[in-house]
Amino acid sequence: MTQEDTRSRFSARVLRPEDPGNDNSWAFVVLPKEASAKLPRRGRTTVEGSINGQGFKALLEPDGQKSHWLRVDEKLLKDSGTDIGDVAQFEIMAVGQEPEPEVPSDLVKALDASPEARVTWDATTAIARLDWIHWITSARQAKTRTKRINDACDMLASGKKRVCCFDPSGYYSKAFSAPKAAE
Repeated sequence: MTQEDTRSRFSARVLRPEDPGNDNSWAFVVLPKEASAKLPRRGRTTVEGSINGQGFKALLEPDGQKSHWLRVDEKLLKDSGTDIGDVAQFEIMAVGQEPEPEVPSDLVKALDASPEARVTWDATTAIARLDWIHWITSARQAKTRTKRINDACDMLASGKKRVCCFDPSGYYSKAFSAPKAAE
């Protein structure tokens, strides 16, 4: 699959999340299944694209339905002249090479404390590291997150490069979904 094979153009309504957390200034779009199907993976994946002609680079999140959703921040909304509720024109394409993910500080600390785990971590691909991070950060409770970090270090220290028993798309486990849209 070439990078060009992942290109899609589509129209989609820009939605306000029902629960935006502490930041009320963002919106989201659920990608059409046809656009998502062209991407190299159902889990988190980075794309370059445009909304109403305004370029962006973003990490798409899985929606648990074999598609993805895109968080659109306030700056991109403003720069693209898009308002919540508008139907916008999108173009997306997977990046040529997945960028290094930002590693959460608690995971960095744990990796620094386990030289064997760090060696395996450094030997994995950016996509594998993205899946490890996604598995850890998808924990809903602090206790679960801490356990996953400890388990990750144990697995990595034993030479395991991929997180086991984790569906990065959320389809089989229903662990992930797009935000619910406000009415």
